[in-house]
Amino acid sequence: MKARSLILPYLIAMLLILMPLVGMAAQIADFEGTFTGNAEFSTDAGVQKRDLSTTIKADGDGFVLSWTSVTYRSDGRTKSSTYTIEFVPSERENIYQSAMKKNLFGKATPLDPLQGEPFVWARVEQDTFSVFSLFINEIGDYEVQEFHRTLAKGGLDLLFRRYRNGTLDREIKALLLRQD
Repeated sequence: MKARSLILPYLIAMLLILMPLVGMAAQIADFEGTFTGNAEFSTDAGVQKRDLSTTIKADGDGFVLSWTSVTYRSDGRTKSSTYTIEFVPSERENIYQSAMKKNLFGKATPLDPLQGEPFVWARVEQDTFSVFSLFINEIGDYEVQEFHRTLAKGGLDLLFRRYRNGTLDREIKALLLRQD
């Protein structure tokens, strides 16, 4: 009986200390840094390999995201693609809009998917930083790409998904290790 009465105050104190941490969402600063990794995934042509890197850097109220994907083809050729996008806060908490062009007044705004340009936005939800891209082609079909980067020991777990007209077309998973 005495042991239980001694343990109870300690348990209550621990709960009071830990309660504020429960449900806390990560902030962009938690994802800042440079991360690299590689992935193997299956395609109709066989197994494909990619080297991946991501850099996230706070910039004022927003951030700049850069990522590179190097694809190794079975015939020995490589293809490298690099993208850099600036994001600014939207009017909704933890949702950021891309700032990929300037409007007539010099304000950074998203691109227009109806002009064949990608519409890109980002969000932070719990311990995951996600970026979404919507593309609409010339006949009105669409593609959505999702990049989910979840905080993990030593880096970020990356989950990439590409949907075409609502059907999952590709999924890639990789661990990106912190480089800085």
